[in-house]
Amino acid sequence: MNQEVSVDQAINRGQRMINWPAVVIMFGTIGGCVYLAVHQKLSFWFVPLSFVLGLALAWLYWSFMITKWRIWAFENVRNVHELKKKAIKEKLIWPDESAYSKTEIRTAADKERLLRLQEKFAQEDVFHEDFSILNETIIYFSKWKSIVEVLFMVISLVVGIYLIIDENYWVGGALAGIGVYFSFTGIKKAGNKSPQITLSEKGIETASSEFYSWRAIRNEDVVREGYGKDTKYYLVYEHPEGAEKIPIADFDINHRELENLLVQYRGRYKRNMHFYS
Repeated sequence: MNQEVSVDQAINRGQRMINWPAVVIMFGTIGGCVYLAVHQKLSFWFVPLSFVLGLALAWLYWSFMITKWRIWAFENVRNVHELKKKAIKEKLIWPDESAYSKTEIRTAADKERLLRLQEKFAQEDVFHEDFSILNETIIYFSKWKSIVEVLFMVISLVVGIYLIIDENYWVGGALAGIGVYFSFTGIKKAGNKSPQITLSEKGIETASSEFYSWRAIRNEDVVREGYGKDTKYYLVYEHPEGAEKIPIADFDINHRELENLLVQYRGRYKRNMHFYS
């Protein structure tokens, strides 16, 4: 059994193998039905039905292929707890208690292999240190993201002013107001050189919360909320004074990089505690 596949490699393969083809199947079915209807090969009554058909075919594909990926991934990845957690977060699989997870299609042989794989969950994940990560990582507002935001809002402001001059006061005023507000916030972020999140093997400190050691922190994670263009990621963790939930979209780091940092620094802390105990 090959156990050299990393968690991220397994997740990436799952997205290529399952999520992307499922999206193509769904929208391809809808687009094909619309095309045939436009060219009078199908009745236009099939167009609304194509949405149901596309979703059904995509779900059927997922139901078959997710089992194949699940078996391959959990057989070849050592840290199955981390893999399962990330697979749920990336919308590859559903939580065990979800009714959707019951729609996976499994043969008797699949069920037997998955049952044997449950034995791996009795083992704790192994910490593999990434020596390229420094003892401390400081995360700031992303200047490039702020600049892009300002450019879009300046365009909105210019269009708004043009519409006002053209006597389209309501729409122009709204666009100009939005442009002014978000241009100001974008410039403010671009000029903010203060650390927003500081991570180390000692603990976490943020711009909105004081430093807490890993001993005091619980349930640290990067959570995903929303779907599609509305997807947002947050750094969350609990500490003795309450809990933090910090949006990371404007920072110079993505959610996977932040997840890896949390794993690395928590792992280093545990290793050091074990070494000195």
